[in-house]
Amino acid sequence: MAIQILPDILKEALEKYPRPDCIAGKAHGKWVTYSTEDVFHRVQTVARALLYLGLKKGDRIALVSNNRPEWNFVDLGAVSIGVIVVPLYANSIAKDYEYVINHAECRLVFSAGGDIYQKLKSILPNCPSVEKVYTFDPEEGVDHLDQFLALGEANPVDLTPYKQAIKPEDWATFLYTSGTTGLPKGVILTHHNIVSNVLTVRSLNLIPRTTASERLRALSFLPLNHSFERMVFYTYLAMDIGVYYAESLDTIAANLREVRPHVFTSVPRLLEKVYERIMATGQTLTGLKRKLFFWAMDLVKDYDPEKADGYPWTYKLQLSLARKLVFSKWREALGGNVEVIVTGAAALPKHLARIFWGAGIPIMEGYGLTETSPVIAVNTFDAFRLGTVGRPIPGVQVRIEFIEGYPEGEGEIVVKGPNVMVGYYKNPEATNEVLKDGWFYTGDIGRLDKDGFLTITDRKKEIFKTAGGKYIAPQPIENKLKSSLYIEQAMVIGEYRKFPAALLVPNFANLEKWARERGIGLTNREALIHHPDVVALIQNEVDKVNEEFSQYERVKKFILLTKEWTIEGGELTPTLKLKRRVLLERYKDAIEALYAEAEKSPAS
Repeated sequence: MAIQILPDILKEALEKYPRPDCIAGKAHGKWVTYSTEDVFHRVQTVARALLYLGLKKGDRIALVSNNRPEWNFVDLGAVSIGVIVVPLYANSIAKDYEYVINHAECRLVFSAGGDIYQKLKSILPNCPSVEKVYTFDPEEGVDHLDQFLALGEANPVDLTPYKQAIKPEDWATFLYTSGTTGLPKGVILTHHNIVSNVLTVRSLNLIPRTTASERLRALSFLPLNHSFERMVFYTYLAMDIGVYYAESLDTIAANLREVRPHVFTSVPRLLEKVYERIMATGQTLTGLKRKLFFWAMDLVKDYDPEKADGYPWTYKLQLSLARKLVFSKWREALGGNVEVIVTGAAALPKHLARIFWGAGIPIMEGYGLTETSPVIAVNTFDAFRLGTVGRPIPGVQVRIEFIEGYPEGEGEIVVKGPNVMVGYYKNPEATNEVLKDGWFYTGDIGRLDKDGFLTITDRKKEIFKTAGGKYIAPQPIENKLKSSLYIEQAMVIGEYRKFPAALLVPNFANLEKWARERGIGLTNREALIHHPDVVALIQNEVDKVNEEFSQYERVKKFILLTKEWTIEGGELTPTLKLKRRVLLERYKDAIEALYAEAEKSPAS
């Protein structure tokens, strides 16, 4: 059958490759699996319940929950009758719930229980369009999903005409971008937008088959309401890959060992944390184990998979030994079956890619935006290049628009293809800013090499100009700073200033261990970050990073902070991007003091 709209993906899965573990989640400490037939039945039941409640094509429902099978049942049930799904980040603050629900005029809300429902409950009196709320977990005074499903079971209506009424160009979802500034914008994606992306990604050589006797499994932990993981779910469904949902970000390590997945998606920051833990463990080793660990790390620090076949046999022999003695433990920690990790949402540090590839754990970096459904480009086993996000996927055109002040060949990434959004809901001004003659202006800066591989250098809106007229892209510097064992978070500043500086949040677990080993007995973080030995340690880490950048890009001063930046604290977006304006405002006094002090110093 030809897949044209989203419900066709599930129908094909049921007809061609039904499986006992289409979707799985963990409840009360045990994995609960749903077969493809179970999923199909529940999706139809959701559709019938929505119809029973009077919802029709074009109506909106909100969906706010952590990843779990119920999320998929509601999503697929709604889109199968033309109801538009409006997902919200579970960890957003209550006022964001209120804004999105009201802006999209959602008639129903489906919610997880606990803190998520309590946030939702607090703003419901301000949401006049909401007629009913259903929760996935029991909550006093509100109907449970089972009561909603009972309405569908009691409504044996034929769904065929409703599905036939859906056209590929019909709206499927509004995805509200978290944004680093301003109010979120509702990205309108059609069935065709998402389906085109799913089918194209399915056709690529992204997941090699080295275990032909075993059906593939994936562990999912990135938020389903984000366009990346949502499209990936549809792609898993279209590729006969069973989807297992991690209980939370805190249980990923345990869930990896339980599920033993063949593939999972991640964001670079999570992989950086894995690497930091590995390195911290390596530092504690002694004797032969320590020597083996650092020998293996040194062996792969410059590894390049493009040159894998050309390495001398002596190196290949050593690498094989390192993978067996050292890196096999890494693979086992990831479940033992991982054939590929796909990353997106931010730049993957190149050194991290080299090390994981060298360890025998391929990472395929891709690139996309909510507005492009989301994939624009991705590395594959047929075509990959470290430090790039791969080649544009088939059917998607990419060009680089020159911007004054950038090197030749570098500029804004502009995209055209079947994956590009319709526009922003109720926001023609913002739509017209980014959509011109069918081309979407991404706001990202990059370049295409002679072989067509795309490299992202920064966000257009994040690049700043120094007082000396030099343009600085902060992300590459920040990524290098965060590669230090002693720096957890970093934001480079310096717009219209004489030099760049940085706000730094130390990795306190590693820093406190370092301090204890040197007999620095401090009782709190505030005292620790002001200790001269600690300041000297961080300065040394900054100096090492500075060597990799031009003189005008080097961080001359830094401010150490005691509190990590979080989503809940308002400093990060739900996709873990820095809210730069928020941070600049929050620390403006300290920033002003830093530059004022530098003005007094002759060295500045």
